[in-house]
Parts: sequence; C-alpha cells; structure tokens
Amino acid sequence: MVYGALDIGGTKIAGALVDAEGRLVARAQRPTPARRPAEELMGAVTAVLDELSAHAAWGALSRMGIAGAGPVDTAAGTVSPVNIPGWRGFPLVERVRTHPRMPLGVRPVLVGDAVAMAAAEHWMGAARGVDNALCMVVSTGVGGGLILNGALHAGRSGNAGHIGHITVDLDGSVCPCGARGCVEGLASGTAIATHAQAAGWAPPAGVAATAAAVAASARAGDSRAQAAYDRAAQALAAGIAATIALVELDLVVIGGGVAQAGDTLFAPLRRRLAEYAVLDFARDVPVVPARLALDAGLIGAAAAAARATEAVAPVLTPRS
Repeated sequence: MVYGALDIGGTKIAGALVDAEGRLVARAQRPTPARRPAEELMGAVTAVLDELSAHAAWGALSRMGIAGAGPVDTAAGTVSPVNIPGWRGFPLVERVRTHPRMPLGVRPVLVGDAVAMAAAEHWMGAARGVDNALCMVVSTGVGGGLILNGALHAGRSGNAGHIGHITVDLDGSVCPCGARGCVEGLASGTAIATHAQAAGWAPPAGVAATAAAVAASARAGDSRAQAAYDRAAQALAAGIAATIALVELDLVVIGGGVAQAGDTLFAPLRRRLAEYAVLDFARDVPVVPARLALDAGLIGAAAAAARATEAVAPVLTPRS
C-alpha cells in the first residue's frame, strides 16, 4: 500500500509517496510562488503531482494526504494560508482530487501542516509514546499541533495548536492575520532575517538574506545575528509557556527550517523558556528537535490519509 502526501508551505511545495512503514519511496519539490496568483500556485502543486505520478509506485496509490499551511478548513477542503495571499478559501482538495492521473475514488484528506508534523512525530518521531506534547513548525511561518491524552487534537476545523498566532507583544506590529504581536511575526525565518538586517547585519556577498544565513553569522560570533535569534527565542518561549500553562505538556518538539539552526535557536530558547515557564507544573518541560526533520509534514500527511479511513489508529506501522 502506498500513500500520497503533499506538504505545502510558504517556501516550498513538497510531495512524496510513502509506504506503510512511513518511508519515502519517491519525493518531488518545487518552490512556492507565494506572491503569485492562485493558478500559478496551483501550477506548482500540479508539477509536483506530475513528477510523482511518473514513479512506478504511483500505481499502488490508495490514499492521499495534504498538509497545508494554515488556516485550513478540513471540512470544506479549502486553504487560506496567512503567508500565501493568493489562496483565500482555495479549494485545494478538489483541485488535487481532479488531477488527471489521480486514481478514481481517491479523495485527498486535508490537515494543517503543523498538525501533520505533530501526527508524524507522535507516531514515529521525538514525541512517540508521549501523552501530552506540542509539536511546532518554525519556518516561513510558525505553526503547531497538539497531542493531548495520547491522541492528536486537531480541533473542529483542523487548526488547533496554531501557536504562531498567539499574541506575545501587545504593542507589536500588525501580523498578516490581522492581530498584533503574533509569535510568527517575531520568530519566523522571515522575521529573523528582517530583524537582523534592521540591526545592520548583512549576508556575505552572493548569499541570500535568510534565517540560515543569519544562523551562520551567529555561530561565527556576529552579535546582531545572535540578537535576532534571541528575540525569536523569546517570542517562542512566551508562546510555549502560555500553552504549557493551558494544557500541561510533557514535551515540546520543534521542527521546520529554522530549527535546523540547532543550538543557535535551542540554547536561547531553553534559557528564555526558564524565564517564562515558572509555575511548578510548567517548569522544566523538555524542548527537543523534531526527529523526522523536514520530512515530518509529508509523513504526517500520509498518516492523516491513512487514519481517515480507519476506525481507530493509523495503519502506518511505527518504526522500532
């Protein structure tokens, strides 16, 4: 049995064919034309599907999952990503379902990208066996998914755990979502690069001004780059501490492109979290990197598709 998976974010549109043990047997990717019209965005999705459908394993495709940047509406099958303005109420499920090579009877299942990441990390990653966890994606945007009482908690519309749009700065700038001072506006990869540049940092010649470039400068001792990561860490810590206070977590897992900075992010984050999570029940909750790294969204999308037609648990087999 083979599951199809799409992971759609503000930077990249990735797709994969995933086997029953969660292994990727084929992978395709295109940049996200995030500021382009809706049909051009859909063209990138179609290109990924075209590439996957050329693989021999496509013939065994039984189900398809889509992890979409949020907000999503899982019942309607639509997406309205904050960082992809060309899609507002876009009928992504229907458009993927009607791809010319999609097998008859395969109706894609939509979940939020961070919810998919939480599902993947709970079943075969860093949160496996943990009853209460927050799993976060820190990338072009900031999202989250919750494991509560041992089960994925997606919420009525599929957006539960959307920590990126918790307000942590009452006087902060207006987020594209419409609120002020959101975690995402302070801690996303875009926000890190923007803040570093405003402080006078510049990437080396020929290198794009990205969070990864800021991380490289921070590791080399650039105080402006280090300050940009500390600011992001503080915003993340405030949002995480608020979530711990609400639902009592056992673990926090962080993945996404920004998390690839390693201790450049995690060291100030753990230090800042100690300043915010001060109540006895909130103190000392471990914060760890995602084990599935950048493939968590794809594996989680496949798992969501598997679970959608099962009575209880996903049919993906956890790795030992």
